[in-house]
Amino acid sequence: MSDTENKFEFVTIVRKDGVATVSFDRGDRLNALSADLMTELTRAARVLEDDVSVHAVVLTGNAHTFSAGADLADPKLAQRRQSTLLEQRQQVRLGPDMCQAWEQLEQMTIVALENFCIGGGVALALACDYRIAGKSTHLRLPEVPLGMNMSWHSLPRLASLVGPARAKEFTILGEKLFAEDALTWGMIEKVVDDGTAATAAHEMAAKIAALPPIPVRMSKQAINAAAGALNYSTTFMDRDQFLLTARSEDQREAVSAFLEKRKPKFHGK
Repeated sequence: MSDTENKFEFVTIVRKDGVATVSFDRGDRLNALSADLMTELTRAARVLEDDVSVHAVVLTGNAHTFSAGADLADPKLAQRRQSTLLEQRQQVRLGPDMCQAWEQLEQMTIVALENFCIGGGVALALACDYRIAGKSTHLRLPEVPLGMNMSWHSLPRLASLVGPARAKEFTILGEKLFAEDALTWGMIEKVVDDGTAATAAHEMAAKIAALPPIPVRMSKQAINAAAGALNYSTTFMDRDQFLLTARSEDQREAVSAFLEKRKPKFHGK
């Protein structure tokens, strides 16, 4: 089958032999998730949703890294501070909608991680089916140390992979988790040499694409339904929790302390 391609500003979809490769690139080493990039990643999932020629999807960042998470310097994300609460509540749907779009794909989704995967990047990877990482890769959730809750409906996905105790440790402490430990925990499924995660992901995708597509899709849906039956019920308010914590004095203190390179002082306000 010949290659076919969809090209957005930051996201590219290339199809070949039943496998779609979705790569996203902000053109820098952070590869952060701007509002426009999250919109494009959601659109990419929607494009693939009805594509019966694609049986497996590989998701990659750029040549340097997967993603540093939400781009807090993005004017479109920063402008919500001047919006009404109702407008803000609508605006913070970008991340969870993106993750939901990827989770709902019927095709198997395989993520190739290199270098680092932080915050929203972790949330996106958790919304997919299978994660392969270069051995120097680390994952981290900085939200709680920065005075915010972890949202995007990601905590049930994390807990189902690593169990509640390790999910709490990873989420609350906000410390780096390197690839080999993430493999032991069950957060990623395979560790490979640096720079080869995408190759390994394509090898896995090729195996899946060679299988009968209907039972593959049905099996994925059945397993996801069993593993995530209560996911929405336990996280339907996490964007409201984010809006609450983002307005707290502790969150402002956390950011100020980070920028000033000092220890924060929290008061539960």
